[in-house]
Amino acid sequence: SMISFENDYPTGAHPRILEALAATNFEPASGYGTDRFCASATERIRAACDDPAADVFFLVGGTQTNAVVISSLLAGYEGVIAADTGHIAVHEAGAIEATGHKVIALPEHDGKLRAAEVAAYLDTFYANETHEHMVFPGMVFIAHPSELGTLYSLAELEELSAVCRRFHIPLYLDGARLSYGLAAPESDVTLPDIARLTDAFYIGGTKNGALFGEALVLKQPLERFRWHMKQRGAILAKGRTMALQFQALLEDGLYFEIARHANDMAIRLRDGMSALGYEFPIPSPSNQQFPVLPNTVARRLEEMGYQFEEERVIDENHTCVRFVTSWATPQSAVDEFLRDLAACK
Repeated sequence: SMISFENDYPTGAHPRILEALAATNFEPASGYGTDRFCASATERIRAACDDPAADVFFLVGGTQTNAVVISSLLAGYEGVIAADTGHIAVHEAGAIEATGHKVIALPEHDGKLRAAEVAAYLDTFYANETHEHMVFPGMVFIAHPSELGTLYSLAELEELSAVCRRFHIPLYLDGARLSYGLAAPESDVTLPDIARLTDAFYIGGTKNGALFGEALVLKQPLERFRWHMKQRGAILAKGRTMALQFQALLEDGLYFEIARHANDMAIRLRDGMSALGYEFPIPSPSNQQFPVLPNTVARRLEEMGYQFEEERVIDENHTCVRFVTSWATPQSAVDEFLRDLAACK
């Protein structure tokens, strides 16, 4: 049987989401996110963020959300600062640049930006007498968890937020995998912390048990933001489909329950592989794990039907690979994998 550790969306959606969609299927609702489901999901998200004044919008996917938010918040001559491993810098086919905005890549540290380095970049920019000839750094983009599964601490987020406030530019947080970050045992960051310290962020649905959908939270209502969305094809006529999914996820803590399970499976996988002598150069506490495998072992596992992604080449005989778990990863699959891996030794 094929077992996928390729990503956190290899299956459809959590059954409770499908139930919510089926239960309301024949009820007519107005279009384009103006229905009662969107209104009630918006209130639920505001309450979860402890921010009654926040603006909430539902978009279909992460790349779309990043492109709409970044292009809407930036002036035409501005760019966005990101870690050089950042999703917008590496894995969005130049979506941000296609909107006319440069991604300014700074060095990553376990996938994260350092506040001091962001401040130094901004200070250097302002100190340069010819800076009107340069791309103006108009925003800072981070992901939590990062693309390498690592987490910002509350202190790190507060430092980044303070830098952005000092330079009067927005801090935008990509929350494609936000639940896994919030549910990690070592995390000291809550959803209200993120709402307080960022100017915009999204609560990921696609990678957290939904069929699709991301819930964007804007601290300050952005005038005519829906026109930006519409122009970029980001207003779904059946907005209800996303709202209902977030209703189901945020009811009874399902969102965090899903994430805790995926994290537990990832840590079980990591600890089992570590016990077999495999190394994890990136210290991820969430549902993405990055072991180094001999290429011969990686090939054996692929022949057995396991799916996972290559992260980067270590040397001619070793590759750092990525294993990802989800709400749908059974413990039996992890244990079966560990038995098969032990047999590869």
